[in-house]
Amino acid sequence: MTQPAGPGKAAVIARAGLQQLLDALGAAGYEVLGPAVRDGAIVYDRIAKVDELPAGWTDRQDAGRYRLERRGDQALFGFVVGPQSWKRFLHPPVETLWSTRQEGERMEVTAPQPDATRYAFVGVRACEIRAIAIQDQVFCGGPFPDVGYAARRHNAFIVAVNCGEAGGTCFCVSMGSGPQATAGFDLALTELLDDAGHRFLVEAGSAAGTAMLQGIDRRAATDADLAAARAAVARAAGQMGRTMDTDGIRELLQRNAEHPRWDQVAERCLSCGNCTMVCPTCFCTTVEDHSDLAGTSAERVRKWDSCFTLEHSYLHGGSVRQSTRSRYRQWITHKLSSWFDQFGSSGCVGCGRCITWCPVGIDITEEAAALRTAAAAPNRGQDGTP
Repeated sequence: MTQPAGPGKAAVIARAGLQQLLDALGAAGYEVLGPAVRDGAIVYDRIAKVDELPAGWTDRQDAGRYRLERRGDQALFGFVVGPQSWKRFLHPPVETLWSTRQEGERMEVTAPQPDATRYAFVGVRACEIRAIAIQDQVFCGGPFPDVGYAARRHNAFIVAVNCGEAGGTCFCVSMGSGPQATAGFDLALTELLDDAGHRFLVEAGSAAGTAMLQGIDRRAATDADLAAARAAVARAAGQMGRTMDTDGIRELLQRNAEHPRWDQVAERCLSCGNCTMVCPTCFCTTVEDHSDLAGTSAERVRKWDSCFTLEHSYLHGGSVRQSTRSRYRQWITHKLSSWFDQFGSSGCVGCGRCITWCPVGIDITEEAAALRTAAAAPNRGQDGTP
């Protein structure tokens, strides 16, 4: 082994070194989660061995389409993102907020203790790191932070993976969120698989990351390693399957709330909410109150919800957004426009999940472009034709 890389310097580890990292994370008390092939998709699950990673698999994605294919090599991270995001661990789909129990004349209300689980996320893409940062702002940025989210987030260890190739629905370059992770990680890997062998360039992004590397067999990165990593990221940046022009998009959507394009997309939209369920930044929830038959105990449970459901905008007397047109407009306008007003950034990171997992292939980049084109041509007809 050559001279180890010092703090702040890039190092190179082999596949065996990646296993050492997984072992070290487990020994440090982390629940290690990473990509794995399950039921025809790449999802995030508990892993302990490098052999559990999707070696030799890639994904093909387009609007309303997803499938796995075999690669011609044994790359461990030769795919992009699947139907799940890390949101499901930091912001669980179902969470008990409080419970009550009556003992005689006394009613006791208790809140769950903050989740003490220490998660280590392995294989976090740059767009997903941006999504986590956005949710940090949502749940921890105001005067009343979400206690459960804050505890899980504080304890999380993030191992990023820089993308070496892009997917058919990726547009992270347009959103400034990838394909290279630049912040928000403890360790960042770039997988290199060429004539020089199968290896990983690794960079520490925090003191915890630097400490975790100390027990891993590694060598200092050479100029050739660094050049190969830059080339891999540049290749991914040049392969984006989609683009989005974000110049003035906040104002564009605000000016076109009554545009006929909303009727056209509503004719295809099923209001199924798939786009919001797979989105790594959507945070809509509802609450349910449950009680036992004796009336002596009850609990309030928070569950993921979607702005595509009628009940989500229900006020006394009915739902505010009763049409599919209004619900789709609410989603895309919030994501790309009013999110700036709330949180100071876009709510979209360009991961492309909403395009891939829409049953009818509605494309957020296509809808934004159609509105821009129609708005720039005021003499066109109602359907956008001359």
